[in-house]
Amino acid sequence: MKLAEISAGAQCRVQSAADENKELQSRLYALGVYPGVMMDVLRFAPTGDPMQVRVGGTLISIRKQEAEQIFVEATT
Repeated sequence: MKLAEISAGAQCRVQSAADENKELQSRLYALGVYPGVMMDVLRFAPTGDPMQVRVGGTLISIRKQEAEQIFVEATT
């Protein structure tokens, strides 16, 4: 399932992050978004883009276009 498909309030585990886009993958890894990491989906902007997630103690805003390239497994 893609991160863009997860609803607000859900928790998920990253399976892969932008495997086809190495530049984006490098940026996501630097932000702590890499396979095996747990993420909390906190909220979406009123227009639905971007979304805010928590990775560890860090809050990150991710555009829907980028969230389409992050595959996750819902845990809650």
